[in-house]
Amino acid sequence: MDTPILSVKPIVLPAPDRGVDVHVRVSAPVTGHDLPIVVFSHGFGSSLDGYGPVADYWAAHGFVVIQPTHLDSRTLNIPPDDPRTPRIWRFRVEDVKRVLDQLDLLEAAVPGLAGRTDRDRIAAAGHSFGGQTAGNLLGLRVIDPETKQGEDLSDARIKAGVLFATAGLGGADLSAFAAENFPFMNPSFADMTTPALVVAGDQDDSPLTVRGPDWMTDPYFLSPGDKSLLTLYGAEHSLGGIPGYEAKETTDENPEQVALIQRVTVAYLRHALGIEDSSWQQEQKALRDSPLGRLDSK
Repeated sequence: MDTPILSVKPIVLPAPDRGVDVHVRVSAPVTGHDLPIVVFSHGFGSSLDGYGPVADYWAAHGFVVIQPTHLDSRTLNIPPDDPRTPRIWRFRVEDVKRVLDQLDLLEAAVPGLAGRTDRDRIAAAGHSFGGQTAGNLLGLRVIDPETKQGEDLSDARIKAGVLFATAGLGGADLSAFAAENFPFMNPSFADMTTPALVVAGDQDDSPLTVRGPDWMTDPYFLSPGDKSLLTLYGAEHSLGGIPGYEAKETTDENPEQVALIQRVTVAYLRHALGIEDSSWQQEQKALRDSPLGRLDSK
């Protein structure tokens, strides 16, 4: 039974060092206490208005979902030659940390939410570019091409992650276009120790890599610790339609797959945040013979 939800937007977090304040959407069930929190990082160009199929579902199933609008959003229209552009990836991580720093303000801005969240159960999730952003908070490091070093931007407040259609290794695996335009696409997963569910489509043939769809499974195979991989058969980059209801960027509309993602991610988050395990066990069992996809864990 889905619980009715309440969404408030925009809640404005002051960000004097960013050039524009952070606009945030918060969605929460109208009832319930000790509600876990998911901070969701959108894909390149999207905004706090995207990803209703996952954000609304998570909120209706007992999560407080927080969606900041990052600087690359089409709603902000920042030109490519803007001095902030080379650090866009880093501003995104700072946006999420700012959200975590300002939970009191965000709670107070949503009628009836104050005192109902569980600050010990926080997850980070994201799609595409947002998957890398969430990954940074789990321990993924962006390797500087010159120093060959990557700064640890992980956050101990984040206890689990869900990475949708998230880029794999850089270097020789990148297309010439990606190597030229996205120098931050040079991740190391060696320190991404926080538990995570990686969701990948086996037809997600990205123009950013020369490798093919298996590139999107790198965050699972190349990271240590407790990880799970949901592979969706026939799914492209929008994974059946998670960017939005009837969104134009959805190339592979598949309501059945979206429903599967909704169920599996809720079950995973409840498992990884220590709420309950039975629904995760049920989903693992159900996926053993599913025509929609498969689930692996390590």
